[in-house]
Amino acid sequence: MTSKEQILSQIRQNNVVNDATLPSYDNFGITFDDKFSMFSKMLENVGGKALDIKKEELDETIKKLYPEVKIVATNVKECSLGTFDSNAQDDIHNLKDIELCVVNGNFAVAENGAVWLKNEENRHRGLYFISENIVIVVKKEDILNNMHEAYEKISFDKAGYGVFVSGPSKTADIEQSLVIGAHGPKSGYVIFIS
Repeated sequence: MTSKEQILSQIRQNNVVNDATLPSYDNFGITFDDKFSMFSKMLENVGGKALDIKKEELDETIKKLYPEVKIVATNVKECSLGTFDSNAQDDIHNLKDIELCVVNGNFAVAENGAVWLKNEENRHRGLYFISENIVIVVKKEDILNNMHEAYEKISFDKAGYGVFVSGPSKTADIEQSLVIGAHGPKSGYVIFIS
């Protein structure tokens, strides 16, 4: 037997893997009594703001938040303020002048103030980042506690784009100062409707 064969033989003899039970994942992850309050607090920490309204108040609320905007892109059925059809554009560069986009969020995560966006009705994923301001509309019952719950809801059955968004664009790598609107939306609201 060569020295190589001896070494491999000893490895095989000593490479004993014991069966071990995996830990239980029941009740795994932090939970909150008031998910909206926690989400709101986390979103404010990163420069955004969360609101809780009735769906009939959506247009009025957005008009109060952004009274001056003229170019609004939306595909949220509860919002009738759209003045620009971003889906009709073949070239994403035509979206550069959008002052406000109002988009659907699939669900929100209280733990970190993030919203999952996988809007199949949105032709251009760049809309989330090219607009000057963003409003994400989420149903109030779609607030989850933590990212563990979020990952269970995410589905990649069909090819497509999905992203977690939390607040407006920001950077904090310049002299440890938080700069809002550095390379994307200058303001961000998450509006929960019920």
